[in-house]
Amino acid sequence: MDPRLTASSPGTATHCPYCALQCGTRLSGVRGAVEVRPDPDFPVNRGGLCQKGWTAPDVLGVPDRLATPLVRGADGRLAAAGWDEALDLVARRLREIRAAHGPDALAVFGGGGLTNEKAYTLGKFARLALGTSQIDYNGRFCMASAAAAQIAAFGVDRGLPFPVTDLGGADVVLLAGANPAETMPPLLRHLDRPDLIVADPRRTRTAERAALHLQPTPGTDLALALGLLHIAVTEGLVDKAYVDERTTGFDAAWARAVAWWPERVEAVTGVAVSELRAAVRMLAGAERAYVLTGRGAEQHSKGTDTVAAFINLALALGLPGRAGRGFGTLTGQGNGQGGREMGQKADQLPGYRLLTDPAAREHVSRLWGVPPDRLPGPGRSAYELLDAIGEAGGPRALLVVGSNPVVSAPAAGRVTERLGRLDLLVVADFVPSETARLADVVLPVAQWAEEEGTLTNLEGRVLRRRRLLDPPPGVRGDLEVLHALAVRLGEPAERYPCAPREVFAELREATRGGPADYSGISYERLDAGAELYWPCPEGSTGTPRMFLDRFAHPDGRARFAPVEHRDPAETPGPGFPLYATTGRVLAHYQSGAQTRRVARLAEAAPEPFVEMHPDTAARAGLADGQWALVRSARGAMRARVRCEPSLRTDTVFVPFHFPGAGRANLITHPALDPRSRMPEFKVCAVRVEAAP
Repeated sequence: MDPRLTASSPGTATHCPYCALQCGTRLSGVRGAVEVRPDPDFPVNRGGLCQKGWTAPDVLGVPDRLATPLVRGADGRLAAAGWDEALDLVARRLREIRAAHGPDALAVFGGGGLTNEKAYTLGKFARLALGTSQIDYNGRFCMASAAAAQIAAFGVDRGLPFPVTDLGGADVVLLAGANPAETMPPLLRHLDRPDLIVADPRRTRTAERAALHLQPTPGTDLALALGLLHIAVTEGLVDKAYVDERTTGFDAAWARAVAWWPERVEAVTGVAVSELRAAVRMLAGAERAYVLTGRGAEQHSKGTDTVAAFINLALALGLPGRAGRGFGTLTGQGNGQGGREMGQKADQLPGYRLLTDPAAREHVSRLWGVPPDRLPGPGRSAYELLDAIGEAGGPRALLVVGSNPVVSAPAAGRVTERLGRLDLLVVADFVPSETARLADVVLPVAQWAEEEGTLTNLEGRVLRRRRLLDPPPGVRGDLEVLHALAVRLGEPAERYPCAPREVFAELREATRGGPADYSGISYERLDAGAELYWPCPEGSTGTPRMFLDRFAHPDGRARFAPVEHRDPAETPGPGFPLYATTGRVLAHYQSGAQTRRVARLAEAAPEPFVEMHPDTAARAGLADGQWALVRSARGAMRARVRCEPSLRTDTVFVPFHFPGAGRANLITHPALDPRSRMPEFKVCAVRVEAAP
């Protein structure tokens, strides 16, 4: 039993399986009757949970839970098979495809919800057992732009470089493209005190709580941030001493922002000059202020530059690296932070080391017992990997672990067609997701309450996931599956431990000395109740607050970035006169594969919808409650009309949690950020018409 639990607080202490808050929970009961309670002592959620957290145990017993491997037969149908039959088939086909087409014909697509141990092992499996460079994960669709901008600015990427509880002491918080009232409601317990400035094209539940709501045209967040910096400079609100002592590059950044005077910003963004000035004055006048970005600012073909522009604003005001102030990004997926540190990203090795760094390759390859030249170089990013399927030199076999790209990838119709070109599609999941239904082999794996491991939440805190239940008969853990496949592919068995504790001991060494150093973290320390934030070198107590003395660049200074606004890849015009933007709703999570199976959540949000201004609906000949088609140049989704008077008349909103004809990603644009390779989920041109 966890040492923090007492007779008055029985149960297994673990964490919610959903977002990156990783709210503390306590589980009790038996299969079919699991109860969840919030952990009142865990500081992130302070005894609170959202709808998804309260109903998380329901997913453990969904009627279509996978309990045996499935193999597609000659008749085209998936049928039950034994584990040896399924694994032997997968290994044989992988060997055949590799022999015929080379190792990069094999690819792996991971997930931001995998534990650190699974993400680490998946990266090792891809690069050694398969020998491929073709591995990436769905975090590329989530945090990639924020990560690239923070590394450039600060030298390292940690979503929040301070504990989330620090926000509760703030006077003002700017939320750019973030809607935590629906995406992570327990965070609002830390945002009750501050005055909120919310930048969002929609009047979201978060915007309704704001002291000031900036409502820009979709795709103009970068112009907005440039304008805010312009006002800070011209009104004498820059912290010059901080800029001189702790940063470099201000003059180059200002040379770009100087052209973004307030009236020009109003013309581009639609945000009034008075509101722009009010936002900057609120931030500059606060003793304790934070600037936070979310997916609304980041999921663009210029997302890295947009985050950089908000970092520029924060640096000009002297916020990052100071107690009670700061800049951060709100990581989305449950292990979005740890998932990108452990080696399942196309260009990275464990510890946030780069594959192109000879010292990093030497360190990791020595630990793995192979020469450095056995490690492949960087591979394709997530969308590029999927889009290359069926092309010359592209993947011919794909292993998907913890992801559902049929629903979650941009231009989903194209991605689905590409998946159909594979010689072999293998999916490891616990429910028959939309991607699993296309697979040649489906491998049933354990869920969150059935496994041990660690995750790293949005503030860089490493957390213990603890097992309440054994997996159902016939279900295996992901580590067991990867071990079994690796051995069948000729790898030594000891290279792929099945016990999470053993894997964690190894990843401690793999990360030692890296930007994300876990070497001072252990299961023993975590189980004893230690609060450990990376970087945590051996013998350290961890780093709750980063950058207080210096930033992670060699000179210790943060970097301003010279950035310039540009239009999104697609803007409204003849045939497609409206902007469409996508996002989440309170009841559902990611592609909805889990939450759509929970009755209480499905009742709260049962179907796809398109939110639009009543005047916009009327011009399209539509009324509230009608079924409509939202059509872009890539395809059309079917959704029920919801009239919302607070929405901009040039914009419609669709949630991305629904499958089939209701997939929002049938219409989204696959244009990529040139640095982060983030797709442009948040803006595309559409028209709305009555559904036949």
